This record gives sequence, C-alpha cells and structure tokens, in this order.
Amino acid sequence: MQRLQAFKYELRPNGQQARQMRRFAGACRFVFNKALALQKANYEAGGKFIGYVAMARHLTAWRNGTETPWLKDAPVHPLQHALKDLERAYKNFFARRAAFPRFKKKGLRESFRYPDAKQFKLDETNHRIFLPKLGWMRLRLSRAVLGKPCNATVSRSGGKWFVSIQTEREMVQAVPRATSAIGIDMGVTRLATFSDGTFLEPLASFKQHEIRLRRYQRAMSRKQKFSKNWHKAKRKVRSIHTRIANCRKDYLHKATTTISQNHAMVCIEDLQVKNMSRSAAGTAEAPGRNVKAKSGLNKAILAQGWFEFRRQLEYKLAWNGGMLIAVPPQNTSRTCPCCGHVSADNRKTQAQFKCVQCDHEANADEVGAINVLRAGHARLACGEDVSHAKPAKAKRAASVKQEPTEAACSGAMPAMSAVGILRL
Repeated sequence: MQRLQAFKYELRPNGQQARQMRRFAGACRFVFNKALALQKANYEAGGKFIGYVAMARHLTAWRNGTETPWLKDAPVHPLQHALKDLERAYKNFFARRAAFPRFKKKGLRESFRYPDAKQFKLDETNHRIFLPKLGWMRLRLSRAVLGKPCNATVSRSGGKWFVSIQTEREMVQAVPRATSAIGIDMGVTRLATFSDGTFLEPLASFKQHEIRLRRYQRAMSRKQKFSKNWHKAKRKVRSIHTRIANCRKDYLHKATTTISQNHAMVCIEDLQVKNMSRSAAGTAEAPGRNVKAKSGLNKAILAQGWFEFRRQLEYKLAWNGGMLIAVPPQNTSRTCPCCGHVSADNRKTQAQFKCVQCDHEANADEVGAINVLRAGHARLACGEDVSHAKPAKAKRAASVKQEPTEAACSGAMPAMSAVGILRL
C-alpha cells in the first residue's frame, strides 16, 4: 500500500526571509480573492464557471499588468496553486461537501505551497531547506523525513513559520497486533468512555487558560486598533490560543495512538459536531431558548476536539491495520444492554442509567459505549459499508447476508468476541 504522510518542522528564517514569506502568503491570498471575485462577477453576468486553465491566463495578465506588478516578486507556482485551491473549493461546493468559498482574510491561515518536489531541496545533514526566491533556510529537523517528497507547504501559526513536507512511500499492508474491539462514547464530563469501563478525562486546556485569555483580550480591546500597542496585545492573545491548541493536539495524539495500537476495531458514534455546536441564539423575530446553557455546551464540545479525535483515530487505525466503524448515535445511551428496552426514562440523569423494565443500573456513558460496540458488530456482520468511518448511503447499506434481519442485526444482540468478528 502507498502511504501519504506529512512531516512538519519549524523554520528559522532571518528577517529578510520572514518578510518575503509574509509577502508571498499575501500574494497568494490576493490571487485567491481576485479570482473568487472574478468568478462571482462572471456568474452574475450569466457566464459559466471559469476553469483553472482559463484562470491561469488571467494570472499571467495580472503579473504582467501595471496595476499589480508586485506579483512578479512571488514565485509563480504557489500563485498557480492558489487558483487550484479555489477550483477545488468550488468542486467541493458543487458536490455539497463544503460551503461556498469565502474571501480570505489577512492574518488568518497564512500559507503558500510549492506543489512539486523539484522546486525545493532538503538538506537533512545540515538541517536546512532551499525554497525558491527565499534561498537556504534553517529548520528544526526533529525527525527524519521518510519517503519521497511530493510537495512543501509553508505556513504561519502562532507567530512562527513552519514547513510541512508531504511524502509518499510503499508500505506493507499492516496486520493489527491487537485482536480486541472496543466501543467509544464521546461526552463532555468524560472525553471518551470505553465499553470495558475505562474512560479518558477531558484535558480542558481552554478552561485552564480562560482567565488569562480574557484578561489579555480586555487589554487588547482598550488599545487603538492597528497601533503598536494593539499588535503587542494581539501577540499575547495569540500566544495563549497557540498554547491551548498545542495542549489539546498533544493530548489527542497520545490518546488516539494508544487506542489504535491496543485495539484492532474501534466503534464510535457518527456525531455531527458542526450541527451539535451550532448557536441557539436564533434571530430577533424568533429568539432561542437556554442560549447561555447551550453556549457553554458548545464551548465544551469544541474545546475537546471531538472531530479531531475521530480523524486521528481513522488514519492511525488504517496505518496499524485496524478499522474504525461509525454507527448512528440515536438511542445509544437509552437502550438497556441487558434486555434491549429503549426508553428516554432509562436515563434518569446525565450520568445515571437505570432500566425501567429490568432495573439494570450502570453509568450512562458506559452503557452508550457498550451499545456502540454492539452496533458496530452488527454493521460489520451484516456486510454494510463501513469504509472511511462514514455511514453508508441507503442505496448501498442494505445487508448482504441472507439471514433474517432480526437475527443478524438485532439492536440487543449479545456481545460477540472480537476475535470472531475480525475473522469473518
């Protein structure tokens, strides 16, 4: 199998190189926004979508024109790739995979990409990299680059510049060393509760730094916008946000690595985090209810990184030869694992579960994890599409087995052994 993997390193540019990288990122942002404005104007005039080849001709005219001659100072390949990014954004919008492309804002996600390995040189011995129109630059080579380099992306985060080198290499199809299967229930008081009774406490990195972040934000609001003191205050706010993000990312990576190495099959709820964390404020005509409580819940969900947790599990399990199965989250914490009775009255409180039919008592999150594992076993046993951890569509999700539905896919089916399931 072919593995695509990125290796990210911190760059150590001098003052001139840092200024040039800011200019290159600004040029790519300008090209993206100008092309997006052209696409919108062309659509309003009744024209068809402008493809990359035709848009590249406009880029040549912009670089040779009298209005934007400074575009020539930036390397042409990153500018061309900005047009490809816009075309991909439109394709994702047409396929209903993403929202309509928006204009890029200065200071947010500044980056540019060299799409071909021939455009840069990596000297691992001397810990440096050569980038067009930037020259040789030092970098913190924390680990070796494995595989054949494909492209390099230069980005700015937390006031520092980084380079991400994507490589490809052939790998032998991994065979999982573990033979166990586990179900995971995501929560707020507990980040993840496992079907074996264990759980992960949330890191709550945002809550740990919230008081200091609020103080820095108040100080920033009192400064004159875009003044020197305002930029100093902004750097303090940015440093706090960077620390929060790094703590969360480090915690999630350690947790997902441990899970992927110790289990061959992981079942998780197919949660729509974007919908769950949507604001409840409503409009002036139809204001929402319990807005403050919903705002706190949204903050807790986003601070824990549920989507990132699932994304990391997906590719790490694939690398280790395991599989990730996403199951519908409906009634996972309301179904009794003993008798299969489904009722909202089973969950007395947020943490307590007591079946109204058989009086089975347990932690609600643990019950949810057990039901998630059983639902994952049922999906796998019924031959449903569980690839890429995405729920199968109705037209290709029907069971391919010939057993009766109530026998093969019962909601209260007894737990099967992980080894038996993995040998199907």
